[in-house]
Amino acid sequence: MLGVLAAALALVLAAGCGSGGGAAGAGPEKLEIAYQGSANLVTFPELAADLGYLGEVKLNWVGNTISGPQDIQSAATGQVDIGGAFAGAVAKLITSGAPVTAVVNYYGSDDRTFGGYYVPVDSPIRSARDLIGKKIGVNTLGGQAEAVVTQYLKVGGLTPDEIKQVQLVVLPPLNTEESLRRGQIEVGALSGVLKDHAEEVGGLRPLFTDSGLFGQFSGGQYVLRNDFIARNPHTTEVLVSGIARAIEWARTTPRDEVIARFTSIIEKRGRNESTQNVKYWKSTGIPSTVITDTDFTRWSDWLAFTGVTNVDVPKLYTNQYNPYRPGGPAAVAAR
Repeated sequence: MLGVLAAALALVLAAGCGSGGGAAGAGPEKLEIAYQGSANLVTFPELAADLGYLGEVKLNWVGNTISGPQDIQSAATGQVDIGGAFAGAVAKLITSGAPVTAVVNYYGSDDRTFGGYYVPVDSPIRSARDLIGKKIGVNTLGGQAEAVVTQYLKVGGLTPDEIKQVQLVVLPPLNTEESLRRGQIEVGALSGVLKDHAEEVGGLRPLFTDSGLFGQFSGGQYVLRNDFIARNPHTTEVLVSGIARAIEWARTTPRDEVIARFTSIIEKRGRNESTQNVKYWKSTGIPSTVITDTDFTRWSDWLAFTGVTNVDVPKLYTNQYNPYRPGGPAAVAAR
């Protein structure tokens, strides 16, 4: 079965790495992809490149980002070719007229990997109502943390006016745990390896988690500009297919091997980073790389709360380039 799947995906890559000129009269396709990374972490495009899934397509790292909304805004304005963010932020950007399309899910929450909202173990905060007038550290405004906090407060019975009294403080994710322990904020949003590190150190407890509110879910998507897709259909297919395959590799490969690969990638790229956080990696957290309407409608209440209505969800995304889409080469080979 694995051999059939590999053969099917190899055909996809062979087609994607051809020297065809993309849209008629557009000239050669772009083979160098500008992107933003994450300090001390490995992104799935980086993993795809290291696994050899991108063929002739190369990555050009232009710096790091701590904010999904900033990353997709950079993609929309052409500063980078690909950006990823929380589904609600993607919906807001596209609804506002940005010429981008979501092409693959790239993060999410499950029972091993999720976002938690932590307080010191001796904190008197026990409920949503206790958060009125308090500060919550988040990585950015307009992202998933804001949406999850808003949902928690709403479920906890707070009115819109009371919700506005809960202050979100933007902090770099690497500084959130320290700020929480020093008492500069009352609650800190922690996820992934940063959450696992904080739990290992001890002294904190989760007030609530995103998986506790929503269950297992895909949280965000990578987007590409529409003109990039039109001019570079083969490159788009190779890039999206490679990312989806890299996520599947991380999902199905023994944890120790994934951690070793991430460590190797960080060490090889020479950005003066630490590999210590990688050892806390547990899972991709992604139920599926294939995007569905639910990945966006899940955040309808938050979008409405922020003034975004009448979102045309099917126009936000495409699975055309994902080999795991229903009827796609990977899905067919896995039958």
